[in-house]
Amino acid sequence: MKLLKKFTALFCLFIIVSNFTIAGAQTNTDLNNYNESPSRLRGVIEKFSQDYGSLNRFYTAPTSPNRAARLKQFYSDHLGFVQKQNFDELNRDEQIDYLLFANYLAHEGRELERNNKQLEEMSVLLPFAQTINDLEDSRRKLEPINSAKTAELLNDLNKKIAATQKSIEENQIARSKRTVANRAARTVASLRATLRNWFTFHNNYDPMFTWWNGEPYKAVDQSLQSYQTFLLDKLVGIKSDDKTTIIGDPIGREALLQELEYEMISYTPEELVEIANKEFAWCEGEMKKASRELGFGDDWKKALETIKNKYVEPGKQPELIRKQAYEAIEFLEKNELVTIPKLARESWRMEMMSPERQLVSPFFLGGETILVSYPTSAMTHEQKMMSMRGNNPHFTHAVTHHELIPGHHLQRYMTQRYRPYREIFYTPFWMEGWALYWEFLLWDMNFNRTPEDKIGALFWRMHRCARIIFSLNFHLEKMSPQEAVDFLVERVGHERDNATAEVRRSFAGDYGPLYQIAYMMGGLQFYNLHRELVGSKKMTNRNFHDAILKEGAIPVEIVRAILTKQKLSRDFKPNWRFYGKLPK
Repeated sequence: MKLLKKFTALFCLFIIVSNFTIAGAQTNTDLNNYNESPSRLRGVIEKFSQDYGSLNRFYTAPTSPNRAARLKQFYSDHLGFVQKQNFDELNRDEQIDYLLFANYLAHEGRELERNNKQLEEMSVLLPFAQTINDLEDSRRKLEPINSAKTAELLNDLNKKIAATQKSIEENQIARSKRTVANRAARTVASLRATLRNWFTFHNNYDPMFTWWNGEPYKAVDQSLQSYQTFLLDKLVGIKSDDKTTIIGDPIGREALLQELEYEMISYTPEELVEIANKEFAWCEGEMKKASRELGFGDDWKKALETIKNKYVEPGKQPELIRKQAYEAIEFLEKNELVTIPKLARESWRMEMMSPERQLVSPFFLGGETILVSYPTSAMTHEQKMMSMRGNNPHFTHAVTHHELIPGHHLQRYMTQRYRPYREIFYTPFWMEGWALYWEFLLWDMNFNRTPEDKIGALFWRMHRCARIIFSLNFHLEKMSPQEAVDFLVERVGHERDNATAEVRRSFAGDYGPLYQIAYMMGGLQFYNLHRELVGSKKMTNRNFHDAILKEGAIPVEIVRAILTKQKLSRDFKPNWRFYGKLPK
């Protein structure tokens, strides 16, 4: 009996120790999953981000030369620090961060120069801007204020605005390009906001300030508003409340080349347009195949029109999107394509897009929350029909996963948890490119099984090609916004209102000049990297995709260098011709 008790006690002890060991091993495994490879530059980059935030919040006059000069020095100091590091003595992660940081700092310096050139182009229309900038800069430095003198200064400022407008009316100032005049009108709105910040800081808190400056400020504020309206009417040719006309601001070929260098894309704008045309032609060929399956012969536009009319009734769109979201997730898990954390699967959300937002985003927007575009009761009949037709089930089947999983929702979930300090190196070629790449991969895996779903997927693929063609040609000054709208309607098959919203979104100034080409070109980069590493059996699908998601939203050529263990040097230059050779 004693022997049995002793054996039982030893067995229980063994179980406890075993469980503790297993638990400990599990703990160690979990901790290892949270540990990233060390990079001493991480702290430098994080401090830089915080310091930039401090400067950005202090220098609040966007057009102030003082702000530009301070940021120029800030970027230069950090670039000098990075370049002083012995590249060969840095570990692998530090070398990657070195290249990313140096590339970013050089680009930000060039952006300051480009902004200064744009301000110089507008200077003849804004000779009074410096006065407003100086007032705000002085406020930020908390310099003593002489209320009587600032009242005189505001009075003179009001006269200068009036004199500038009179000179334009009398043609004493050379007529500016329409795009420059439109930029100047937007800048007047910015200057007006800056002056309001300055005035509000002092108003009523300093009774003498208000006594002297209350009326002069009101006069200047009214003059700025009137001058903005004048610029739009006289030089731009639109009304101040015009929300439909698209102007844009082309940056030119040289600036495009600089942007492509920063994004590490080794192609010229003209070559990218050629690639887009080739991809467009492929899409048209596949469209005809799907059209024949539906009995429309080669008339794929007729097939497209039929599919558009298969929309769900109002109120049913959320149910449709939810179903399509989980269909994609189950497909990914079944084929072991990528790891989907349980919390990421659980926590995505849906909201409906406002009618105002749909004016610039007629389709989905994604991230942790998917914003669904569908008509509201207050829309006109034509607007309702365009929205329902443009968001039909076969169109949405190809892009719901683009916005959620494995697209933007999963991307943002992972980048917030792995190497979040690399957020400042964000590039749409990674963010949008990854989401579109999955449309390519799932096409190859027959995710779109019916001819209707294939046409829906091809519609979006053609749309991405079209974005490259019209956006680059616009910035090369070869295509107007209206021609871009017509191109989307006539060549891709968009509803006109939706096409107009897409072009407005592209050229409103909220996106960088390469944003719209990033979808297709980033997608092609990932697609060809997949061929290189997964197609050759060097990596599994899951390992390939998981590795990409843990490196941050960085240029895809750097992702390739990481995954292929490419030897790096401090003078690393992009040279990856991911699309292969193009005919000369």
